[in-house]
Amino acid sequence: MGMMQEFKEFAMKGNVVDMAVGIIIGGAFGKIVSSLVADLIMPAVSIATGGMNFADLKYTLKEATTGPGGEAIEAVTLNYGNFIQTGFDFVILAFSIFMVIRAMNSMKREEEAKAEEAPPEPPKEEVLLTEIRDLLKTKA
Repeated sequence: MGMMQEFKEFAMKGNVVDMAVGIIIGGAFGKIVSSLVADLIMPAVSIATGGMNFADLKYTLKEATTGPGGEAIEAVTLNYGNFIQTGFDFVILAFSIFMVIRAMNSMKREEEAKAEEAPPEPPKEEVLLTEIRDLLKTKA
């Protein structure tokens, strides 16, 4: 069996395809959550905190200077505001995924409960045979 045939069998297995779809949808879902945080939640938080923009929060370790040849040397900063922003993204993403999985589990439990509640109807032939058997019992 050639290497290409082995690769084809591997790539076409259900788990690999399912994983690829999950990764693509997960990437798109992450962008949606990042937009939710950046475009809707953080502006509201900014208003609540008096117009503070988390992305601007930083601690300067070394001020910007000019080098001996006249070149500009940028400041060295700890951008903890970006860290806070990323933390918000993570918490909201994790909560969103939790809610989606919770809803899926709830629907799955409802389907299982319905399946347990109503046993399937027996086939018509079986019903007819049962009726014939009962009639024969009463005549015998």
